[in-house]
Amino acid sequence: MTAKEFFGKIFSRYLMVHFLAMAIVVVLLGMGVKFGLDWYTHHGEGIEVPLVKGMTYSKARLMLEEEGLVIMVSDSGYNKSLPPDYVLAQTPGKGMKVKRGHVIYVTVNSPSSPTFAIPDIVDNSSLREAEAKLMAMGFRLLPAQMVSGEKDWVYGILCRGRRVSNGDRISIEYPLTLLVGSGGLGENDEFEYVGPASSEVPPESEEVDEFEEVKEPPVMQ
Repeated sequence: MTAKEFFGKIFSRYLMVHFLAMAIVVVLLGMGVKFGLDWYTHHGEGIEVPLVKGMTYSKARLMLEEEGLVIMVSDSGYNKSLPPDYVLAQTPGKGMKVKRGHVIYVTVNSPSSPTFAIPDIVDNSSLREAEAKLMAMGFRLLPAQMVSGEKDWVYGILCRGRRVSNGDRISIEYPLTLLVGSGGLGENDEFEYVGPASSEVPPESEEVDEFEEVKEPPVMQ
């Protein structure tokens, strides 16, 4: 077989038609996948997120659902000056472009103040450590009250006039007073004074002479 005949069979019209048909199929498949993904993911479509912060939860939900979005509560906070179910924050924020069906996470105002357990600070930490822990949790502290004991050591906590212990759950609204050692004895502290041993000699009337003669009783006749 000559080279001309060999290349003539390879590049025959029959094979060229098959190659062209395969190329067209590949191109059509690629375009179909692209348009299918664009349709499925809503490529190019964008909904501007409205501002729902500052609304009640029911009103925010109605507005987002009208835009084709979904609302979900992700967290709660507490602000006593605002009504319950008030939207405190939202993610994504106002003006962000999202797709239809996207979830908007909101933080709503709790109807009651949150409570937290008192950490292990009573008789287990210094004044500075206790203040740092309690303030990080959101508690408000009143001026510390001095008691007798080691200086700057926390011996107790007062809340609304009563003592609280480690682990007690206290509302974040109630201020706390730390009972802190002053480094000395208090005015009302009592102590027992033990003086030196007495060196006085007891009176002679109480002394007993070990060598005192003992008189025998008279003999009866």
